[in-house]
Amino acid sequence: MSAQQLVLFDLPSKAPLRAWSYNPWRKALLYSVRLALNYKGIDYRTEWLEYPDLKPSLPGLSEYTTPTVMMPSGEYIMDSWKIAEALEAAFPGTPSLRLDAPALAPVKAAMLGALGELRGVYVPLVAQRLLGEASLPYFTATRQANLGMPLDQFAREKGGDRAFAAAAPHVQKAAALLRAEGAEGPFFDGAAAPGFADFVWAGLLLFLQRIGEDDVLLKLLDAAGDREPHLRLLEAVRPWSERGDY
Repeated sequence: MSAQQLVLFDLPSKAPLRAWSYNPWRKALLYSVRLALNYKGIDYRTEWLEYPDLKPSLPGLSEYTTPTVMMPSGEYIMDSWKIAEALEAAFPGTPSLRLDAPALAPVKAAMLGALGELRGVYVPLVAQRLLGEASLPYFTATRQANLGMPLDQFAREKGGDRAFAAAAPHVQKAAALLRAEGAEGPFFDGAAAPGFADFVWAGLLLFLQRIGEDDVLLKLLDAAGDREPHLRLLEAVRPWSERGDY
């Protein structure tokens, strides 16, 4: 490892290995961190950790989750917002994440609101579609204990069309923010380049796309009534979203 290389700790998926991790309970968006690293051109590598390996592999932390990074200094930082601030401070010569952009706070609120309503959709599907054998028992046991019911029951009671309908207003708020400066640009605040607000929302879209493009992502966007601004944003961040497997 280069003396200047940063380490990003991520949860692996079943084959083919690709980034997917999203931890809304701690406001931790791993996709947004990966997008930020790629956008800023920071030298980093991914260390893949299964759920049971998080605690023994991340020393000195009071909680154990992703995203976590180890900075070139050796410092461990957890939580996407804290990581973004650290990246801005440690790599000032790279493109700015515009952490003071007006759209960032409402975009974070829309993201968390949508995720809260979609738990009955994505929690069971993460177990079914993404996790490998090493993480699946841990994930299933801890989520079922937290939810107080089996995951298939949670999907029946809290998922389906009712979840997409409940999440739709939050998606509509994000669409309105994307269109606030007119239809000429794909990014929030009408900016010519992306910032962390764009990576926060794109991270949500990429997470849902990773679970299921047709039956999750597009179903949500159709429930909200407007695919176009979200798909334009996904296309615009493609140069920084394509690296997801190393």
